[in-house]
Amino acid sequence: MHPNLVKLFDLTGRVALVTGGSKGLGLAMARVYAEAGADVLISSRHEDELKSAVAQIKEGNTGRVEYLVADMINRDDVRRVADTTIQKFGKVDIVVNNAGSNLPQQIDQIKDSDWDRLIELNLTSCMALTRAVVPSMKQGRWGRIIHISSIMGLASKEGRNAYSATKAALVGMCKATAQDVGHHGITCNCIAPGPFLTDLPGKMLSDAEKKVFADRTALGRWGEPRELAGTALLLGSDAGSYISGTVVVVDGGTLCKTF
Repeated sequence: MHPNLVKLFDLTGRVALVTGGSKGLGLAMARVYAEAGADVLISSRHEDELKSAVAQIKEGNTGRVEYLVADMINRDDVRRVADTTIQKFGKVDIVVNNAGSNLPQQIDQIKDSDWDRLIELNLTSCMALTRAVVPSMKQGRWGRIIHISSIMGLASKEGRNAYSATKAALVGMCKATAQDVGHHGITCNCIAPGPFLTDLPGKMLSDAEKKVFADRTALGRWGEPRELAGTALLLGSDAGSYISGTVVVVDGGTLCKTF
């Protein structure tokens, strides 16, 4: 491979912060950043999963990998994640707002407490963490903000009221943030994954429902978490330096199907 091409994706000297980084899509993205040379901090609620993830991320890589136990529904924890990353590494260059959840409910069955929790976790924590790390990015005149939205923010299905609302809102926030930070050498984008067989859909969906999702894709299957890594690397590196304020759909050709 030509050295100039390698340089486009080289993250040596960069620091990546990935929330929800202990498994699934978060782990795959954290791993690819480490492979590209970045130092990485991952957060989630479960220390046992974080320790296992750190070992997987470190395997074959030479950069630093740290973890922090945090619940992104807690504003103090969000601030602590940002402060700790900057304290440990001196800066944040890449932030991936990946932590999130889903609780399917019909519109007339939504509980206030469930709605408020999803809004706080899926949307507000992304704003709060981005707000906290942007000053570091501005100081370095370089930054990559990546929100993990969903194709459920661009389309939807029954019972996904709160989830779709939060994922669509991330897209709107992304478009505004891109304009706020662009003059400082910082980009902001959303990735909208389609059917990826991670823990959340694995536990939430029946085998029959999983098949329906697979059949909805053009490729006829669920995605593997590693198949999101290339998009995360593109948007997190110099290769994606002129991509900002947009949504990159990674869905195996789900939204392109009408019937």
